[in-house]
Amino acid sequence: MVKRIALLQQKASERQLAGLFAVEGLREVGQCLAAGYEIETLYFCRDYVDEHTAEKWQSQPYATEVSAPVYQKMAYRGGTEGLLAIVKDKKLRLTDLKTETKPLYVVLESVEKPGNLGAILRSADAAQASAVIVCDPRCDLGNPNLIRNSLGARFTVPLVACSSGECIQFLKECHVQILTAQLQDSHLYYDTDMRGATALVMGTESEGLTDQWRQAADHHIRIPMQGRIDSLNVSVSTAILLFEAVRQRLATPTL
Repeated sequence: MVKRIALLQQKASERQLAGLFAVEGLREVGQCLAAGYEIETLYFCRDYVDEHTAEKWQSQPYATEVSAPVYQKMAYRGGTEGLLAIVKDKKLRLTDLKTETKPLYVVLESVEKPGNLGAILRSADAAQASAVIVCDPRCDLGNPNLIRNSLGARFTVPLVACSSGECIQFLKECHVQILTAQLQDSHLYYDTDMRGATALVMGTESEGLTDQWRQAADHHIRIPMQGRIDSLNVSVSTAILLFEAVRQRLATPTL
């Protein structure tokens, strides 16, 4: 049991092969259930949860109580409130996204760091983005660092993985304007209308966006940089652009 959970926590190949991933923490497990994910097994430890919580989970057919030493070996991180769930993965597709008149998508090309993706999901949740679309991902969407950094937003925001080509086709067919964040040949982000159907496309911090996205874009936008450093962390940049879209939509909605 402990070895199996350790493998799911540590190896993307094991998660993909089993179609499972681990979720730790009261808030995270609750968001996971609310999003309709199916729990295979849930482990709880009375040394870390209150009696009310223990009784709640003990009544579930998939729950198993474990001792503190066992839980400590299973848990990926500390302070997870004594709850660890093994969850059945469900992979969303572009066609699963809800049809909206003016969707607001975050598109990430080749995102590498699960911590950045987790932070972006938190911003997407706060801004009520329609979905986060990860194109040609370089990190596993069940990575425990992603889930930890998202604080449960991994389950509150639709998350889709696909190729860049598939995403571009989807956005074009749905008449969603593509705004690529880049320094070259770009306009200030707050001078760009984001009130209609919009996709904010972000590249990696090291490489930026590929030509495929630059050529597909309707507009190129940038955040003004006043210092010597010419870029921000991708999660920070995404949050700035997301909340500019929110500001515009709240201030002057389209007719």
